[in-house]
This record gives sequence, C-alpha cells and structure tokens, in this order.
Amino acid sequence: MSHASDTLVIGVIGAPYGVKGWVKITSHTHELDGVFAYTPWLLGQVQEGKEYVVDQWRTHNKGLVAKLVGVETRDDAEGIKNLEISIKAEQLPQLADNDFYWRELVGMQVITENGYSLGVVKELFETGANDVMLIKANLNDAFGQKERMVPYLLDLVVKQVDRQAKTIKVDWDPAF
Repeated sequence: MSHASDTLVIGVIGAPYGVKGWVKITSHTHELDGVFAYTPWLLGQVQEGKEYVVDQWRTHNKGLVAKLVGVETRDDAEGIKNLEISIKAEQLPQLADNDFYWRELVGMQVITENGYSLGVVKELFETGANDVMLIKANLNDAFGQKERMVPYLLDLVVKQVDRQAKTIKVDWDPAF
C-alpha cells in the first residue's frame, strides 16, 4: 500500500482524443514531454494502485496525446478522464548529495546559524530571480512573524540541508 507522500503528481489525463482510446495529457513536468519519462503511471486515487503503461504518445497542437495499454475505446478513455497522473517517488532519478527535490524540502525545519528556528518550509516557488522558501513561523515566534519568505540560494543564504535531521541551516536575520 503506498501513501500519497510516496507519490507525486506529474500530470492529468484530459479528454478522449479520437475513438481508439487515446487521451489528451496535461503535463506538470518541466519539459512538456517529461511526463513520458516515467512509467508506470498511477491514475486517480493512488491507494487503488492500478498502474498504467503508456503504449505510445505524440505531440498534438502544442499539447500531448497518449494511448495507454488497456485503454482501447473512447468509453475506456472517458473512464479515466480528469484523473491525476502520479508516479512513485522512487521513480525519480537520484540527485547528487547537494541537490534536492522541492518536495523533500517541504516540512523541513529552517534554523539560523545561531540556532533560531524560523519555522517549517510550507512551500517553494520560483520568482524571476531565484527560488523562494515560504516558511510557516512557529506559533510563539519571538519576532511576531507568521510567515517568512527566504530565498533558496545555496551558499549565500542556505548553508546546509540535512536530509536525516530534516533541517535547513540558513544565514538569515529572523527579524525579516
């Protein structure tokens, strides 16, 4: 039985395309067709754990269409429409020691070099300049902060990420 945290959503099945079981695909991967780099796919409620394998795919009008094994008719395609496409986390390539997937950083404690806890990473997002950690401050934050936005800049701000301890050490003024 896999838990939702062991999986991640990489796209969504769209409307049927044609009558032979093809479906439109919305990809959440960095490269549009990156969604096809992972197989098998888990569709919909991950707990059910039904795996689907992509038989073939192609680009179509700036989008993607795919034919999944076992999805043979338009009715079959209707049956999987709007389902999220997930993969198991272990299908992701291993990153080098100092590279992290954002999903690994979410939930980590962020601590200044002086040992002050800024809170827990709630999410990360891209700005034009750099990636930013949105940190949910601790309830009794000494500086009265509810949230902090701290740039995810390795070496400059982020000094160390410890996977085991689930901590991120930063050079950052807690009053910010």
